[in-house]
Amino acid sequence: MPMPSLLLTLNAGSSSLKFAVYETHDQLALIATGQIESLGPRATFFVKSTAQTTCSTRFTPELGEGGHAAAVDAILRWLEHAHPGTCVAAVSHRVVHGGVEHLVPARINDALLADLERLVPLAPLHQPHNLAGIRAARAAFPDVPQVACFDTSFHRTHPFVADTFALPRSFYEEGIRRYGFHGLSYEFIARHLRSHDPVLAQGRVVVAHLGNGASMCAMHDGRSVASTMGFTALDGLPMGTRCGQLDPGVVLYLMAEKGMDAMSISHLLYQQAGLKGISGLSHDVRELQESDSPAARDALVYFADRGRREIGGLAACLGGLDALVLTGGIGENAPQVRAMMLSGMEWMGIHIDLEANLRNAAVISHPSSRVRVLVFKTDEEHMLATHAAELLAL
Repeated sequence: MPMPSLLLTLNAGSSSLKFAVYETHDQLALIATGQIESLGPRATFFVKSTAQTTCSTRFTPELGEGGHAAAVDAILRWLEHAHPGTCVAAVSHRVVHGGVEHLVPARINDALLADLERLVPLAPLHQPHNLAGIRAARAAFPDVPQVACFDTSFHRTHPFVADTFALPRSFYEEGIRRYGFHGLSYEFIARHLRSHDPVLAQGRVVVAHLGNGASMCAMHDGRSVASTMGFTALDGLPMGTRCGQLDPGVVLYLMAEKGMDAMSISHLLYQQAGLKGISGLSHDVRELQESDSPAARDALVYFADRGRREIGGLAACLGGLDALVLTGGIGENAPQVRAMMLSGMEWMGIHIDLEANLRNAAVISHPSSRVRVLVFKTDEEHMLATHAAELLAL
């Protein structure tokens, strides 16, 4: 009898490692999800089983200062204990930036890894940690095929006008262009919408991925037409700690008048701005909603206002709007923020059913609404597993 095979997905961050485990027999079946938080001596390992009865376990692994390598080793030890007699058949990794050339998921080898290193300056907050996770997994599973799935790939269908900046053409040719991100999330939503409502999926749809990182994507017939994020994951909507849209003159002013260098400006825009910067309190929408601080309220109002602007702009790119899909941690779980963002949008056919919104219904638009407003749970891990299974014919 053949040994059961598992497919492992990894999403490596700066201080955490998210993972999911799937069985590959006949079709993909999720058996567990988990996360190792606070990589280092005080790490916490959380795992949720999807067996006959769902159970959650949290414990403290002994990682020391081993970082991602120690975290992958902890996952391997957990697998051996929780699922003895199984083997890992493949590992699939989320990689934030694929650049101009990487349009589809790819099997990882030394050449690909070296190429992805060149893209670190384009995603300094994510790419180094994604690659650290890949190296750790290759060391732990040296004979197992591994796949890289790129968050930028989904947006490579953009027309030139949505892909370029108004700079000399030579910069575009060098790769300074709008890449867009959260592609794995958008791809999952596009596939899910096609199975949920094939006719609607062929139409003009804006998807709002609202979380600590936030962006929106305009889709027509399930293909990306435009995105709020651009050259880096700083552009577009304000986020938990990232600024979103910013006049580049502000950066010039900070350099010339404040004496700030590239590193200090990067730290400001990536880690001290956004909701955290405006509120002076927190990047977490839940904390801001509970606060009585006027600055916390200002942060939420700003977030909602910029969201309305982007929905309108993306609808213009599509020539109208048939559906709006909200996803991500905020999009799926924050009815107050959804209501703030979508209030006053009746002019473009968006009418919210306030009661349905409060109970986090799958459809939160009023029956009279010309534009359907849906709340879908995204699943980037499922896309990672699906791409690996398709590429490796598992």
